[in-house]
Amino acid sequence: QVQLVESGGGLVQPGGSLRLSCAASGSIFKVNSMGWYRQAPGKQRELVAGITSDNNTNYADSVKGRFTIARDNAKDTVYLQMNSLKPEDTAVYFCNAYIQQKRFFPSGSYWGQGTQVTVSS
Repeated sequence: QVQLVESGGGLVQPGGSLRLSCAASGSIFKVNSMGWYRQAPGKQRELVAGITSDNNTNYADSVKGRFTIARDNAKDTVYLQMNSLKPEDTAVYFCNAYIQQKRFFPSGSYWGQGTQVTVSS
């Protein structure tokens, strides 16, 4: 079994910052790409930022220059530093990871339970 546990969401004023964390645990051989998605009420889930196992990153245009994704491979953890937050960043943020449970096995996609981020004055 594999689990992704997120933390760090909450309520913040516009212009503020939050840092999300997501730790993978369980039967893990290797964690490959990791990423953060978000889903606002009435909208589809969208990719916010992704990072490969060798630290190549990509971002949604709406967050470029404000959000930074990073990972700690020793801890199987991915982070999302969110600065200059706007009300339109309000959403449930989900962690995703592609994880090999055994050598030579294909990677499976795993999701965290989601953490609420609310940006409001």
